[in-house]
Amino acid sequence: MKSMFLKYKGIHPGVIIERELKKRSLKQRPFSLLLNEHPQTFNAITKGRRGVSTQLALKIEREFGFEEGTLVLLQAFYDIAKAKELETTMTPNLSILSKSLFWDTDVNRIDWMRQRNSVINRVFERGNSLEKNEIICFYGKEIVDSVLNSGKKVDSYSPILKR
Repeated sequence: MKSMFLKYKGIHPGVIIERELKKRSLKQRPFSLLLNEHPQTFNAITKGRRGVSTQLALKIEREFGFEEGTLVLLQAFYDIAKAKELETTMTPNLSILSKSLFWDTDVNRIDWMRQRNSVINRVFERGNSLEKNEIICFYGKEIVDSVLNSGKKVDSYSPILKR
């Protein structure tokens, strides 16, 4: 991938495509028809609502004169950025966890990954078996074991971990 595109890592390739179309004074519809692609599909790509397939990326790269694989790599970097973003927004099933467990904080503001030690310790100190099982399902048995064994705060969790 050309070094000029490295600054676009994590940006949807549709943004780059749309910018190139404007730069070359090309309209989306005629360009999409030139590529034998549906105009609606192409529009969804340029608006970032749809990913660029490898086949379409190769066609676009050929037309624009980009190095082969540039748009595919940009799509991969974008997908990685989205996966990381999703990973940080994951939460346990809050309908299972009692509000009284987190009485002193706003549950929607908890960073479940960064504050996992506190969350695990709190749930295993004050929670019921359903809540403990939810935390085990969310973090995994190994992480829960390591947090609980490092703090030595709670030792009554072992029957719950047998699945």
